[in-house]
Amino acid sequence: MATPRLLERYRTEVAPALEKEFGYKNVMQVPRIEKIVLNIGMGEALTNAKSLDAAAGDLTTIAGQKPVFTKAKRSIANFKLREGNTIGVTVTLRQERMWSFLDRLMGIALPRLRDFRGISPDSFDGHGNYSLGLREQLMFPEIHYEKIDKVRGMAVTIVTSAKTDEEGRRLLELLGLPFQK
Repeated sequence: MATPRLLERYRTEVAPALEKEFGYKNVMQVPRIEKIVLNIGMGEALTNAKSLDAAAGDLTTIAGQKPVFTKAKRSIANFKLREGNTIGVTVTLRQERMWSFLDRLMGIALPRLRDFRGISPDSFDGHGNYSLGLREQLMFPEIHYEKIDKVRGMAVTIVTSAKTDEEGRRLLELLGLPFQK
């Protein structure tokens, strides 16, 4: 299989720029993307089991691999939730699938959003990892409007090896993630 375009860019442009900018003494210190986690949490799955299968199908189409069903860790009476109930689907992407998904997210999906001015630069967790909430799955070209039962949002978490938010932000900026100014 050919090397993903974004991975090639990381190796030739981004890693050397980060090494120079932050003064790393070893190549292994340079921050890199380790994985991308896609998650759809669904409270409606308690009453409508078919919606969970539809969300799993959408996530499979977007990610290119089968999702795992997530279960409630504890019971919450106010939400009529019991421990062990299936409440969402999640996928962890690594290596080639991760790079191709990130390329599609930045190049195709985000620009398709109406009135898109960039993503928030403040959604880092303090350790260089970035989380992004998407309101609809229709922004991905693989999803056809006629075939979905409901518009669903999802969370995308980009996990990096960066130690600080500044390093993580710079890594994602150099890769081409469109942050707001």
